[in-house]
Amino acid sequence: MPPAAETVLDEVDGEEGPGAGRRGPGIRPRGPLAPAVAAPLAASLLTAGLLCLATALSRTYPFGPVTRNIVDLGQQYLPYHAYWRALLLGETHGDAFLNWNSGFGSNFLGDIGTYLSSPFDLLVVVFPADRIELALYVVTAAKVSAAGAAAALLLLRLRPGPWPVAAVLGTAYALSGWTLNLGTTVPMWLDGLVAFPLLCLVGEWARTGRRPVLGPVVVALAWIANFYTAYMATLGAAVFLAVRLLTAEESATARQRIAGALRAARGVLVGIGLAAPLVVIVFLATKVADPTPVTTFAPAPWADVLARLLPGTAGVADPALFIGTPALALALTLPFNGAVAPRVRAGWTAAVVLVTLSLQWEPTHLLWHAGASPNGAPYRQTFVLCGLLLVAAWFSVARGVPRPAALLGGGALLGALAWAARGSAGIDAWTFPAFLVAAALALAAAVLAREGARRNPVRALPVGALPTRALPTRSLPVRALPVLALVLFVGAQAGETVVTGKRIEEQQRSEVSWSPRIGPWHTSAAREVARADAWPRYRTDPGEVPGGNDVLIVGGQGAEAYSSLTADVTSSTLSALGFGSYAKGRHPVTLDNPVTDALFSIGTRLRSEPTEPVRQDAPPRATVTVTTTPVPPLVTVRPRPARAPRPGDSAFVRQELLLGAPVYALPPETRRTGRTLTARCPAGSDVWFWAPEYKGSATLAGEDAVDFEGKPPAVRAPMRALGTVPASGEVRIDLLPKAGIRLPRQPVGCLDRARLDAAVRQLTATGATRVSAGGHSLTAELPPGSTGVAVLAAPRISGWRCAAGDADLAPARAYQGLVAVPLDGRTTTVACSFRPPGLRLGGAVGAAALLALAATAILHRRSRRTGSRPAESRRTGS
Repeated sequence: MPPAAETVLDEVDGEEGPGAGRRGPGIRPRGPLAPAVAAPLAASLLTAGLLCLATALSRTYPFGPVTRNIVDLGQQYLPYHAYWRALLLGETHGDAFLNWNSGFGSNFLGDIGTYLSSPFDLLVVVFPADRIELALYVVTAAKVSAAGAAAALLLLRLRPGPWPVAAVLGTAYALSGWTLNLGTTVPMWLDGLVAFPLLCLVGEWARTGRRPVLGPVVVALAWIANFYTAYMATLGAAVFLAVRLLTAEESATARQRIAGALRAARGVLVGIGLAAPLVVIVFLATKVADPTPVTTFAPAPWADVLARLLPGTAGVADPALFIGTPALALALTLPFNGAVAPRVRAGWTAAVVLVTLSLQWEPTHLLWHAGASPNGAPYRQTFVLCGLLLVAAWFSVARGVPRPAALLGGGALLGALAWAARGSAGIDAWTFPAFLVAAALALAAAVLAREGARRNPVRALPVGALPTRALPTRSLPVRALPVLALVLFVGAQAGETVVTGKRIEEQQRSEVSWSPRIGPWHTSAAREVARADAWPRYRTDPGEVPGGNDVLIVGGQGAEAYSSLTADVTSSTLSALGFGSYAKGRHPVTLDNPVTDALFSIGTRLRSEPTEPVRQDAPPRATVTVTTTPVPPLVTVRPRPARAPRPGDSAFVRQELLLGAPVYALPPETRRTGRTLTARCPAGSDVWFWAPEYKGSATLAGEDAVDFEGKPPAVRAPMRALGTVPASGEVRIDLLPKAGIRLPRQPVGCLDRARLDAAVRQLTATGATRVSAGGHSLTAELPPGSTGVAVLAAPRISGWRCAAGDADLAPARAYQGLVAVPLDGRTTTVACSFRPPGLRLGGAVGAAALLALAATAILHRRSRRTGSRPAESRRTGS
């Protein structure tokens, strides 16, 4: 680059390089938008456009017929957003504290803090109920676009440079492989993607002593939106700040560096304190959540890690590091770029290398994930490394296209990485063709930009930096070179990103579980639920609807509940009673059993029969039937139990103990001969088969086969009916396993309907005469003289407080896992209320943080006034 051009750029930057220390007036581009506005706006629009284009090319909804509801996107996030919309519009039985619709009553404030607390999620109220999939896609696109805008703004804050390039690099961050592979299918994590560049900006403000009030507010918003990825973003921002403190001119002295670090620490602590009212609740809810199996971290092979830098690769077992070949090439030129100050090159190169290594070392892996190795997707912090790579790319290109030596060094390193990754199983058929085309276009863009700088030495134009004054007519070709270079650069980056997004979409839906799009089946079920709903007189269970968390989409008050915070007492209580579950116990599912319907006061049950195969490319249809049966009220009165359940008790025994009456004929002996079970039961009774770890089919002689999907520890199969005992009383069950046969000690129970009807009548006669329910409370009127225990048909999760009569509310008792209130025979009412654990503690911490923020604002204002008085005195001559 010509010396004159370097001097001009030094004046623009005013930090590093040969002209450092001579801060001039800078060069302001003329145009309708300033770079600080133009770059984020362009990055946001480009990001949204490329995301939509990739979705369209993969024929995925909303631009195609194919479902995008893979894994937890369909099982968790879509249902939660549907319920969130209904809650915000006042259409639910519960409130922000308690969700009556899931798991027979669950801590909803914890779920809000985990899944729904992002400001972007408020957009769901703009869409009608039958367009919730579109709403979630718009929320996703808005988060990704905001991340691109925030990254572009950060880059320009670090060093002035060509804003179109900053916009493209912001888009590269927003549409990294992490976003396309993980973020768009786990939209709550996208808030961390937005948070990282914003928290880096907070670090910049702290380093330079600016915005001491806005900084903690930004931290608080990040932690409220999604504290899990905000934690990772905060660690990444700490790395960012450390490098800036060691490399930036404004932090030249040790005192300045320490002061900047202390200001940053104060801002982070105050910000997290402001978020405490929600964060504490989520933290305490995780302590009582159903534990997942301990996972031991195993680093991915380095060939697979390097392969994820390339386009078209997908997977969750290795870090999704793709940022686009042009952006990656620029980042790799930084160590060789002599136009950048040595301390800057060394600092950012070391940061990228060390963070990359930290992904592969178990102690630092645990640090990134708050001390617990996650189940699935072990590289959730990868977006931080993607962001650091793009910061390195910006430092290398902000002064202009790197010199040939730097381009040669970066290109050689890029080729070596691609060569080392060639044997990875993650390489797609599209990977190397897209890589080579993008590399060729990026090289052509660099050549054109450097040629433009060479032919116009008065003003060396970085790629994308348009001239700010008219050039002579004979220089028009020179003026066009930077524009053409920018077009090639954008085309290379955008085309490769779209190809990668398309291929990831296609690979994911062919390799992982998926849920169909919302359609006529859900609509029919929702209509029937609304028609039959009689809450709180009794519950309505929507039964099996495709997807997960069915009750959150179609309504009702069933057992379905899929959350990372599903309480251990909920999953253990329901599993012990014969309910099935997915996700290692955190996703209990409905159980169509008359005994458990009586236990949980499920008076109306929906049953659906698909009218056609469920497909990826069409919403499903089904015939929905509604059955209503007499059941006890939500609050019943029980005597003290004759005995407590024992570890060896079967689900049949536990149901009877909770019901308070023997309703099953349990064969004293169930013989197994090969794949056949035989036993004897009363003729006419219903045969139920309980085998939670069995995968295969079970067929009662003369009946149709019934499938079981047990796959421990991830999946527990629910108890299911096989048919009716014949007149001979002989029960013969043929098994057709898909794996080994693992059965409990007592897998067969024969239900006597007459005994069950008698038990239901008894519980109804002695139970509540009237039940009233609020958003997170319930009251019941009991018959006079009731003694024993009043039992609310809801799991006794942490937060329930109850009282009999006029007594003060106190932590509820438990009756075999359900909420219980002791009775003394004198009271005729009971009342229960749910308060999420941690509400008071979090509120106290939040109030203290708010006071600290107010004190900071006052002190900052006073210091500004004090600092301005001498200047005013000088201006007035006093």
